[in-house]
Parts: sequence; structure tokens; C-alpha cells
Amino acid sequence: MDADFLRFYVATSRQLKRLESVSRSPIYSHFSETVTGSSVVRAYGRLNAFVTLNNTKVDDNQKSYYPGIVANRWLGVRIEFIGNCIVLFAALFAVIGKEQLNPGLVGLSVSYALLVTMSLNWLVRMTSDLESNIVAVERVKEYAETQTEAPWEIEDKKPPSDWPTQGNVEFRDYSVRYREGLDLVLKNLSLSVKGGEKIGIVGRTGAGKSSMTLCLFRLLEAAGGEITIDGIKISDIGLHDLRSKLTIIPQEPVLFSGSLRMNLDPFEHYSEEEVWGALEHSHLHKFVSNQPAKLELECSEGGENLSVGQRQLVCLARALLRKTRILVLDEATAAIDLETDDLIQSTIRTQFEDCTVFTIAHRLNTIMDYTRVLVLDKGQVAEFDTPSSLLSQRGIFYGMAKDAGLVQ
Repeated sequence: MDADFLRFYVATSRQLKRLESVSRSPIYSHFSETVTGSSVVRAYGRLNAFVTLNNTKVDDNQKSYYPGIVANRWLGVRIEFIGNCIVLFAALFAVIGKEQLNPGLVGLSVSYALLVTMSLNWLVRMTSDLESNIVAVERVKEYAETQTEAPWEIEDKKPPSDWPTQGNVEFRDYSVRYREGLDLVLKNLSLSVKGGEKIGIVGRTGAGKSSMTLCLFRLLEAAGGEITIDGIKISDIGLHDLRSKLTIIPQEPVLFSGSLRMNLDPFEHYSEEEVWGALEHSHLHKFVSNQPAKLELECSEGGENLSVGQRQLVCLARALLRKTRILVLDEATAAIDLETDDLIQSTIRTQFEDCTVFTIAHRLNTIMDYTRVLVLDKGQVAEFDTPSSLLSQRGIFYGMAKDAGLVQ
């Protein structure tokens, strides 16, 4: 009977534990997001909505957690009942057969019955708890079996120290998907970019613009084809050797808790003069000079004590310090004002004049003077030519420029 109870309980509690574990993560995630964006939540008066959403997630979690406790008590009652029955029958048989048994044997049988009851309870409880809590191990096992990134460095395939010297980038029948089983987000992409060219990347939502830049850093591995930079296949070299030679200014500026100097030059590769020079070109020199701490200005978590525009300029200064041959702008000016946008664009045109620049364009006017414009549509090259040629063709790019009010 114990085995039947255990089999029924374990199967139920194991599934409840899985559901409880899965529904617990959204609570932590939502709480973290709320704390991070608390100023925005208060500004828009959405306190009650976020509290209600948090309560809903907690309630969803309790729908699995509470039945787990009820199932535990269900098992406890039945185990105690079976144990008490064993003691009852041991005592009953001792009374019935008292003429044939001596008092010592009766006492021994009853005490053993009590001991068996406790041991039985402990054994069943530990067995069921082990199988319920092994769910956590299942989750760890799943993460452990997740495919890891490529090696950080490959000694026998290290590129030259001055690579890339030209900044030529070529995609050859390149295809990529986010993970196995999903559709391709880039399909047989083929294009060649010469060193020093400024390429604007445009397209509707879901066209594959950001995916293309992620592939340059090998955050996504190829499903087919290859990318070469100055004749070297990026899939053959280590990730550090590749990523250290590329620079990106992201859409959301990333700053860490610590000094401004640490955020600009975390590995202390550059001199004080070089850092101030980068601040000068990124139009932050005046702001930093007016701070009592200068370069030791303390940045709070996420750079919250700086404005969005200032954080974006810090990222620009970081890129200026590294000054690699290939620069990627992932809608870097999407969240800032037009004045700051103009500052960033003018700096990029002067300081990165001899670099290959890929810009995912949020505002089409920023790429109208670029060398060429790449129009993506459903993960494929729809148009790729100079802005003036694309406008004269009256295709997709012309339609986007018309919607933006750049042409009549």
C-alpha cells in the first residue's frame, strides 16, 4: 500500500514542482524590471498596473506551490495512518496472544512497530523529496548541455596583430537562424564591402538588420555560407581575436558601476591624454571638466546619474579610443535628441573617415550621404546601391524615404 501511495504522490508532486519552478522565474524577472524602471513607472503613473501584474504572477506561482503543500500533507496523513495501523495490530495481537507471549516479547514487538513506523515515514518522505527536488538538477543539466560559444582563442589560427588592415567585409551565401528548428532570419546573403565604405542598413521590422550585425560578432553562428574580413574567415578564428577588432555603438548605451575612466578604458590600455582626446572628439570634454572628480566621476548602476544622450556619447568616446577598422552602429541614435544625433554623426564622419562603417539606420537622413545603402527584406538583399541610385529606381528605399518626408 505504501508503494502505491508513494508512486501516486511522486508523479503528482514532481509535475507540481516543475510547474512551480517555471512560474517562479517570471516573478524575479518582472520584479527586477520594475525596480530598474521604477522612475519611468512613477512618471507615467503605472504603479497600480505593475503591482497588479506582480500579484498576478505570484498568484500563478501559488497555483502550483499550494497544491504541492497539500499533496505533501496528503502523503503525511496516509503514511501516519499506515504506521498507526501497524502499531495497533502489533498491540492487538499481543493482547490476543498474551497467554503464549511473555511481557518482554510483547514490549519488544510494540517498540519495534513504533520504530518501523518512524523509519517508514522517513524513508517514504526522503524518497519523495529526492525525486521532487531533482527537478532542479534537471534544469541545471539542461543548461549544462546547452551548446557553448566557440573557443576564446585558437592558437594555431590567430590572425596577424594588425588585422584587419583594410576593413574589407564579404558575405558569401550567408544564412543564419537563432537556434535549431527555427526559420532562417538571413537567407543566402551575398555582398561585398570595400574598406572605408560607409554602409547604411535599412529595412522593415524583422528584415534581419540587427541579425546581420550580430553575425559579424559571431553572437549567431552561421547555418550556411561564410563571412570574411580582409580574406580571413571569421569562423576560423577565436572569438576574442574577432571581437577585439570590431567596435559597436549599441542602441542602448551600456555603462557599469564605477568611475568614468573605468567605463572608457576598463583594461587601462590608453594614456590620460588619449582618454581626454576621445572625450574632446565625443563632445564630453566640457561636461567632464566641470565635474569635481573629473575622470573619477562615479557612474551609478547603468549610468543613471547621466542622461541618455551623455551615456551615448560615453559609448562614442569608448569607440574612439579603440578606433578599430570596422565600426557597427546599431541604431545608436534612436533614443537621443536631434542635436546629439548631429554631434555623433559629425564625429563619425571625421574620426572614422578611413574605417568601414555599418549603420542600422533609424533616421534615414543620417545615411543619405553614405557610400551605399543595403535594403533588407525578409532576410534577403532587396536593394544595394548608392542612395541616389536607389531613389531614382523608386523601389523599397524610395518608399521609405517618401514616408520619412525626405522626397516628394
